Amino acid sequence: MQTESTLLTLSDWRQAYLRGARAADLLSARASRLASDSPARAWILRLSAQSVAQRAAELDALMPAGADEEARRAVLVRLPLFGVPFAVKDNIDVAGLPTTAACPEHQKVPAECATVVQRLLEAGAVLIGKTNLDQFATGLVGTRSPHGGPASVFDAGRISGGSSSGSAVAVGRADVAFALGTDTAGSGRVPAGFNQIVGLKPTPGRVSTAGVLPACRTLDCVSIFALTADDAAVVLQVLEGPDTRDDYSQFTPGPALLQARRGAVLGAPLRIGVPAEPKLRAQDGYDAAWDAACRQARSLGAELVALDFQVLHEVAQLLYEGPWVAERYAVLEQLLRELPQAIDPTVASVVRKAESQRAVDAFRAQYRLQQLRRPAQALFEQVDVLMTPTAPRHPRFEEVAADPVGVNSELGTYTNFVNLLGWSALALPATHTAQGLPFGVTFIAPANADAALASWGACWQSACALPMGSTGVPLQRPDPLAAALWPATDTLPIAVVGAHLSGLPLNGQLLERGATLQSKARTAPRYRLHALPGTTPPKPGLQRVAEGGVGIELEVWNMPMSQVGSFLSLIPSPLGLGSIELEDGRTVHGFLCESHALRDAPDVSAHGGWRAFLAARSTAGAH
Repeated sequence: MQTESTLLTLSDWRQAYLRGARAADLLSARASRLASDSPARAWILRLSAQSVAQRAAELDALMPAGADEEARRAVLVRLPLFGVPFAVKDNIDVAGLPTTAACPEHQKVPAECATVVQRLLEAGAVLIGKTNLDQFATGLVGTRSPHGGPASVFDAGRISGGSSSGSAVAVGRADVAFALGTDTAGSGRVPAGFNQIVGLKPTPGRVSTAGVLPACRTLDCVSIFALTADDAAVVLQVLEGPDTRDDYSQFTPGPALLQARRGAVLGAPLRIGVPAEPKLRAQDGYDAAWDAACRQARSLGAELVALDFQVLHEVAQLLYEGPWVAERYAVLEQLLRELPQAIDPTVASVVRKAESQRAVDAFRAQYRLQQLRRPAQALFEQVDVLMTPTAPRHPRFEEVAADPVGVNSELGTYTNFVNLLGWSALALPATHTAQGLPFGVTFIAPANADAALASWGACWQSACALPMGSTGVPLQRPDPLAAALWPATDTLPIAVVGAHLSGLPLNGQLLERGATLQSKARTAPRYRLHALPGTTPPKPGLQRVAEGGVGIELEVWNMPMSQVGSFLSLIPSPLGLGSIELEDGRTVHGFLCESHALRDAPDVSAHGGWRAFLAARSTAGAH
């Protein structure tokens, strides 16, 4: 039986519970250990061992007493994060706990959880505490907090990165299996690079920000820190989806894999765009580490293409030099006026720039962003994905103190532009410098490529074979396509709703790849089914809706991992991989349809499923 200190990844926790471990035993031990062993600067609030034990007892009550493995597995399928400890950045609401954003004078106690926290709790996860941050999520350094600045888990003299400093350190130490941060300018990526962990920054709108104290509300994303890309993908699957509480919620399915699109040549290498003139500090060993990362990409069969990043740097300059800083001012205006001493001086100096801006400045900046958007997006006509250093250097605390704004700006060189352009990004460990510092890279893709980035990230981590965070433990599951898996086997559950159903024309594509039928099921009552015009054989398009949804019949097939890539390559646009919520509470991967393709597609939801629609159409045709 594993002890709680050896449980690192989601797979570790699942296997422990599958073998009969009790959540109360494991989590009480974890909470007690962290009370004495976890760095105080990483945390703003830690739940008491009693609170954690109470939550664990509630979960244990859901596990049938004396259940065999299959019965336990059923519970774990329904609650994919059962008994897994996590933390959240303290600008994210948890009902009954104060939200301070590292400013005690701004403290508020919300009555309800942020949507992301609620979804994690409903999936069985156990909150351990709330983590430190650059005050009001303004900074990439992690030092702008009255609670002190957490250090990198690799070097006590160097910063953790921010603003999601505490969340990254908690994961880098494996205090928790995963943690939530936020990312507006790189706060979910820079700390990942400095602590040798994964930082998944979703496409803006893919994950709800309801219940998150805004930094720049139009750009903010909730990010995920984890030890592996696989784990980050599982958490994303739980979090993603539309939310009526969030005015900026906009979930759209995307591709499952990064594929060489250029010329549509079968077997063509993935083309990765890299900066032609990377901005790196040699004295940190970052130049040599970048060269090593590029060699690693080539070893995976990719072709590197040097690109001029000037247009991206121009976009990045708009974030703090343009009117978007006024969004931060909108949050802090009253506090700046009534209690200015409560705000970190550097944060105040950054935010007060908005006081000299005019409405016309906002429009001019929007015009400039739109002007830059087209040449920026055109980069993806030359390459399939971008790869950059996550940060150009790893500063010491005294360097930040000497030049807090300048160092912070430098750290955003390869991060500030991503949310302004609405793109997705994944920060990954790459190698170590000669000085023993972690060096990370970030892969950047267009909007809605989140699942594809996660799949690529699993391949990358497997090839790099670095220890997870500061644990010294090597990556435990080398399977390159195991993202969002449960059970942790060599198959991926895939939901089908149309021509791939048993007995229908495309079912052979599943059978010839060795897929087996896991179950027949229905979606949660949140979907509409449409008949796509002009498709051969006839195919439906499934769409998740905010209102007026119904349950749609489907089948879940277990696809061998070795066959997933070839199967996904057969799925044509406008279908894309997304997360489908089932009637029994499970979430599985399946194919959703892009909304633009449904404008002229008849709604056939009243039939309850594609097979019933085909039968009704056949009967009508016979008459």
